[in-house]
Amino acid sequence: MPVPVPRPRAIPAVESGQAPAALIGGPSKEETPRKEATAADTTTNLTLLLIEDDPGGSPIVPDLLDSAGKPIRVRTARNLTEAERLLTDDVHCILLDLALPAPGRAQGDEDELAVLRHVLELAPRHAVLALTASADAERGAEAVRVGAQDYLFRDELDGRLLSRAIRYAVERKRSDTAERKLAEGRLRAQENRRLERGLLPTPLLDGSSLRFAARYRPGRSRALLGGDFYDTVRTPDGTVHAMIGDVCGHGPDEAALGVELRIAWRALTLAGLCGDELLNTLQQVLEHERGDDEIFATLCTVDIAPDGRRAGLCLAGHPSPLVARPGRPPQLLPYDNNGPALGLLPGARWPRTQVELGPEWSLMLYTDGLIEGRVGDSGERLGQDGMLEMIGRQLAQGLRGEQLLQAAVHEVRQLNGGELTDDVAVVLLDRVP
Repeated sequence: MPVPVPRPRAIPAVESGQAPAALIGGPSKEETPRKEATAADTTTNLTLLLIEDDPGGSPIVPDLLDSAGKPIRVRTARNLTEAERLLTDDVHCILLDLALPAPGRAQGDEDELAVLRHVLELAPRHAVLALTASADAERGAEAVRVGAQDYLFRDELDGRLLSRAIRYAVERKRSDTAERKLAEGRLRAQENRRLERGLLPTPLLDGSSLRFAARYRPGRSRALLGGDFYDTVRTPDGTVHAMIGDVCGHGPDEAALGVELRIAWRALTLAGLCGDELLNTLQQVLEHERGDDEIFATLCTVDIAPDGRRAGLCLAGHPSPLVARPGRPPQLLPYDNNGPALGLLPGARWPRTQVELGPEWSLMLYTDGLIEGRVGDSGERLGQDGMLEMIGRQLAQGLRGEQLLQAAVHEVRQLNGGELTDDVAVVLLDRVP
């Protein structure tokens, strides 16, 4: 399809020599200010493109005015080739004679609306009025069904009726376009939500006595998935493996990379890898899948022994988990052996630290979105010390599981004075004898 050639300004038909001055409702050349308009701009004069093979016989009258009393400018074209040249962005409405032959229409072609279909394809963003004879109302109604905003009878047309029809067609086209974009946006949002919901993890803990809870809140507006990721699985030997991580950044690419790392972690864990060997392989996955060499990810992995009393901890630039035991304030697990984030140092190592958990405990893994929110007007961050105090207070109030995580994220948001800009993921594992 040929592309319309933009003009430096709107050219009224009387200037182009394509219509007599007496038929033009717009200002003369001397009165016309040099100002561009767009199809959705209602602050400037409306511009009509009339397409018919006999412009001199047009019923258009000089007092063609818009709703504000401004003259409606008119351009005329004898055929679709001329119309394509005059169809610039400052045209708001097209008045098309349905009797005009369509280009390339073969003899005997019974499609009486071929010219309209051609114009709708040529000008999908413009309002279109169909012009037909009063004895051919069915053809006019069919034109509306095909895509025109309205139809008019040639022998009943006057300036007042045409002015009103142009305004109506422009507003209806604008409304239809807005409604279509809204529907498309809703459909895309629904599809994205279904996709993201399917990518969120489902813990594999069949046969384990540990209780699991998780809370996930992406920083991106209207998203279900962010750069944070987590997972929990139980291997055949009874060991429960838990993981939480954070890809730097907050966009959809980071979210996709987080999903890839989570799935890779689950597959590697179920295949028997653990500790340094697993993290080294995950770093290789990250290096191959990231779109930028500066992208990295922090990670925390915990493998809990079948008896539930001991665990192995590996940290790759990630905050250390919180452990809470009865009668003792919450504390952080050892983080002296914290290795670098994945993707920063080739050949890095991540030591595995053995920790004693005891007979009864709650272990909370989290991303930095939980501790980097601001605290009131002071501008200070909550930090790990603030998190320990908050969780200790909420545990003392009897909160456990989902209620504890919900209360923690809610309080962090309140302290921040509104929504958190970073993703937040929290995983809670409880062992109760």
